Amino acid sequence: MSILPSQSTTAFVITIDGPTASGKGTVAQIVAERLGFHYLDSGALYRLVALSVLRSGTSIEDEAAVAKLAKTLPCHFENGRIFLADDDVTDTIRAENVGNMASRVGALPAARATLFSLQTGFKRPPGLVADGRDMGTVIFPDAELKVFLTASVEARAQRRYKQLIEKGFPAKISDLRQDLHERDQRDTFRSIAPLAPAADAKPLDTTHLGIEEAVSQILEWYAAKKH
Repeated sequence: MSILPSQSTTAFVITIDGPTASGKGTVAQIVAERLGFHYLDSGALYRLVALSVLRSGTSIEDEAAVAKLAKTLPCHFENGRIFLADDDVTDTIRAENVGNMASRVGALPAARATLFSLQTGFKRPPGLVADGRDMGTVIFPDAELKVFLTASVEARAQRRYKQLIEKGFPAKISDLRQDLHERDQRDTFRSIAPLAPAADAKPLDTTHLGIEEAVSQILEWYAAKKH
């Protein structure tokens, strides 16, 4: 499918924000499938820019150059896979070095501004489930249902470890804990669009919840909104 779907104001929007490895991506995809909604993985867009930065040798300190990469991003989503030009990078963008670079890209105002219209363009009937860090606060502030997903650092490190090992990437729990802490700090205290729940977001701690339990809770909230 095209990465630039037509925009509409008649779609019900659910935003699911939260820190790295809180489970928001998995939960958001399932919620979208259950409701027959479209799905936006905003983090994938930032990871694609990050991968482009790493592959091109562009300095993350050169904000204008990074923004240019974002503006000319040759990417598309197809059958659940993510492509950068003709390269299937679905798994590649999940590597830790790409994730860390994506967090740095997200702190650049020019890059964020470039990706703004790309993200809002995903809003179309019958609805959209969007996950990220500022979906409910910046990208879709008028969303009908906003969720802020959290989990302890230890729980998130364990989940991230399992995810990386399953994809064939090397990983150490101690390193993942440190990386998550640093990314949380960077995302929470950046000057533009910091990671924070929207004032009207519903908090959902998944430290001791399974995926299905989290999905069920969000679907209950959605049903309540529709009635």
